[in-house]
Amino acid sequence: METVQQTTWRQRLAAYYYLCRFDKPIGTELVFWPTMWALWIASKGIPDFKILLVMTLGVLFMRAAGCAINDFADRKVDAHVERTKARPLATGEIRAREAVFVFLGLVAASACLLFFLPIETFYWSFGALFLAFIYPFMKRYTHLPQVFLGAAFSWSIPMAYTAVGQTPDLICWLLYFGNLAWTVAYDTQYAITDREYDLKIGVKSTAILFGRFDIQIIGLLQLVSLVLIGGALYLEDLLIPFGLAALLVVAADFIYQAVKTKDRDPQICFWAFRHNRWVGMIIFIGIFLEFMI
Repeated sequence: METVQQTTWRQRLAAYYYLCRFDKPIGTELVFWPTMWALWIASKGIPDFKILLVMTLGVLFMRAAGCAINDFADRKVDAHVERTKARPLATGEIRAREAVFVFLGLVAASACLLFFLPIETFYWSFGALFLAFIYPFMKRYTHLPQVFLGAAFSWSIPMAYTAVGQTPDLICWLLYFGNLAWTVAYDTQYAITDREYDLKIGVKSTAILFGRFDIQIIGLLQLVSLVLIGGALYLEDLLIPFGLAALLVVAADFIYQAVKTKDRDPQICFWAFRHNRWVGMIIFIGIFLEFMI
């Protein structure tokens, strides 16, 4: 029997706010910057303001929707994990069905944005919805939920191409898979923080799958991401000098993360995960400067 705490409307509104992780914008940033890479490249450095606004709101709404459905999927395990035990569904501040309604409402809001974009973007949006819905449940069935998250987080890249009337091409897919590899890397860092609890409750992750080779595989994935993104910038003639400079700064940051996380301290691994917010921004700055200068 589901029990819910008695709350005022202000407390309930605050619970929805925390359910959508609006207090923790790191997830939004990790989706936003790759979307901007694709939008700037697809529009040759001059994105239409309307499309920029629509894509930004889409990132915000769909990330929040993903958080809501994730907490719905994890509602029976979050209370047993130190980092997540204070989430609204875990504490009983809101009901599971309320999380579903929030998810559907945010998806509907995102769907309304599609009226301002080409019909091709509407078709591609079904992929985004499918990935956002299935990702939270994958950790019950596979040790690769981070791959599904990477696919979901990267889906805005081809959508950005279609939003400006471009067909996703080789450069688009290099960005997509480069971002996917980077996402698996930083979400494995995130999963290391919960590995002790996940093993106890039977939740699967790449952190468990990779075992004692986790830091090395994270480094390999980061290298793959740099090669693929660098290849996209090279083909688009955006590599020299600012694109390459940005990638070198990112490479140095990845090395710094590896050194800091070598002992696998959960708090340091969580710091490394959060530190990735700078990676996407640095790459975007490199792309932006290539078009501007």
